[in-house]
Amino acid sequence: MSVKSAKELNVYLKAYALAMRIFEVSKRFPSEERYALTSQIRRSSRSIACNLREAWAKRKYEAHFVSKLTDCDAENSETDTSLDFAKDCGYITPQEHASLVAECAEIGKMLGAMINNPTPFLLPRAAS
Repeated sequence: MSVKSAKELNVYLKAYALAMRIFEVSKRFPSEERYALTSQIRRSSRSIACNLREAWAKRKYEAHFVSKLTDCDAENSETDTSLDFAKDCGYITPQEHASLVAECAEIGKMLGAMINNPTPFLLPRAAS
């Protein structure tokens, strides 16, 4: 595999872009949500990319790598749920919601593929 950094992975690029989009739309959330939904959705969306970087650093061991990828997937699911709250509370439009949720779904599929087939991403084992 010619990828030298997690920052080169398509899933990382999509997760990072999602976090930045969520940051922008969450600026419109009401101030009473500052320590609740605004903070939570920003943290969970950013955690997807952050956990991908951690997973990449742990790819010497399949179990550690997959464990961190499942953390990414969990944060992605949490972000998706927070987007539902944001829509239902009237903080984002149905169109924004549909677009952001579609991004979460795409990221989830990519993470699922990595979880189900981690081998191409793992570091080669040293010869004994």
